[in-house]
Amino acid sequence: MTVTVSSYAAVRPSDSTATAATPGIAPERFKQAFRRYPAGVVVVTADAGHGPVGFTATSLSSLSLAPPLVSFGIGTSTSSWPHIEQASTAVVNFLGVEQTQVATTFATSGIDRFAAPTRWRRLPGGDPVLDGVAGWLRLTVQSIVPAGDHRIVVARVEESWLDEGRSPLLFHDGSYHSIRPAPDQ
Repeated sequence: MTVTVSSYAAVRPSDSTATAATPGIAPERFKQAFRRYPAGVVVVTADAGHGPVGFTATSLSSLSLAPPLVSFGIGTSTSSWPHIEQASTAVVNFLGVEQTQVATTFATSGIDRFAAPTRWRRLPGGDPVLDGVAGWLRLTVQSIVPAGDHRIVVARVEESWLDEGRSPLLFHDGSYHSIRPAPDQ
């Protein structure tokens, strides 16, 4: 199923026709700037009927409280993209600080990311979810917005589960980190 832009997202005509010749900063400078911006690490999983797929992302954002919407980006050259494009649902798996290997596995191309030692199961509706994560969100895809060499997936949060008290995994300056709780004042 291909989901198109709905009333939740607007696309300017120039957004969908962007090319490599579009003015802006150089790709290396762009990467350098965002290496300085810490981000939470998630694994997005889905199954569009061809078996489970998943990828590591740092682009998760909350968009709206009513309705509860989130977004994440995915590159159109990735192996997961054709499956995500066809999926009507997905799961965002929040990784805990001790799950750097899971993040690395789902960021590696050319492997079966769901093979052992990855532990996973299916939710009652069939969505793949990783075991041992700090939390997850089950999503229904609302729209897919073209954005250069990526797509922005906008999805409604249908269900959530959180393991309170777990520290999240963060990505900053090319490596994984944790948050240390601030000392009591």
